[in-house]
Amino acid sequence: MLIFPKIMTTQIELNSLRFHAFHGVLPQERLTGNAFTLNICITAPLHKAVASDNPGDTINYADVYRIAAAEMAVPSLLLEHVAGRIMAALKHSFPQISALEVSLAKLNPPIPHADMHSASVTIREQYGPEP
Repeated sequence: MLIFPKIMTTQIELNSLRFHAFHGVLPQERLTGNAFTLNICITAPLHKAVASDNPGDTINYADVYRIAAAEMAVPSLLLEHVAGRIMAALKHSFPQISALEVSLAKLNPPIPHADMHSASVTIREQYGPEP
């Protein structure tokens, strides 16, 4: 039998998810799209899954991806708006989430004369202490 401490933090992370999407203020961005990367970090009380090895006791990261991909497919002017929609959809689907971080980066943003890899936003929310 596995024995774990009373207080345990469990995180599920999806890193460097790649999308071609149509987010941006400029009309050309909404017409041709751009490359984006997305990172998601979910904190939830998943201690049961650690002990049980039962997929029903965790958050399925394939489901997390599908939710994020659906939101990425909806064009928006602002990265902040897209990241906020992803967070809201994840929290709605997985109410056991106690903290959530979403980072969304636009690769090669259309900034004249800028030599840069990306422009990004990160949103973090804490929903309450883990039990």
